[in-house]
Amino acid sequence: MIDGSRRLLVVAATIAAILGVWGGAADAGASVNAQAPAFRWLHPQPPPPGWKLARLPSGAATVAYPRTWRPIRTDPGTASVALLGHAGSIRGYLNVTPRQGTETLANWPSFRIHHLGDEGSTDVRLIARAHGLRFRSGRGSCVIDSYRTSRARYREIACLVAGNRTSSVVVGAAPSKTWAQQAETIELAIASFRTD
Repeated sequence: MIDGSRRLLVVAATIAAILGVWGGAADAGASVNAQAPAFRWLHPQPPPPGWKLARLPSGAATVAYPRTWRPIRTDPGTASVALLGHAGSIRGYLNVTPRQGTETLANWPSFRIHHLGDEGSTDVRLIARAHGLRFRSGRGSCVIDSYRTSRARYREIACLVAGNRTSSVVVGAAPSKTWAQQAETIELAIASFRTD
């Protein structure tokens, strides 16, 4: 009888251990931020009080931005805002774009890096990437990268987020030399992002 009880305890302990491993794997998938240190700042949340919303013309996606930032003109069908410096230089930048091409959650890191090169950026460097990140309205894949334009080197966070009905891209960027001053604002903006 004692042997039977011990055997039952061993079986129960084994099952609990197996479930713990499976549960841990499920938790790791649900909380990718723990596996991607570069994205630990991403905690989906409503915009900070007093922030405005930049909205796609279709209304399908929004990103919040501080009142000191201003809407700027970029590609049709997108929404962009910037913190402008002397002589109109960009000190911080946020953009929302509908998914337009062959980008998917699975191929997003390589797609984004190639896209930057296709747009004329040089010395493009992938810094970090993550899949399965949680947003306010879905899951996303993100990259942190840097690149050079004719004017400056930039650092950016770019995410493709799949909502219930649409997928949209949100990008936050700043010149590398001022990234430290703009990073928290850009991260808060991206954490506020929503797509339908």
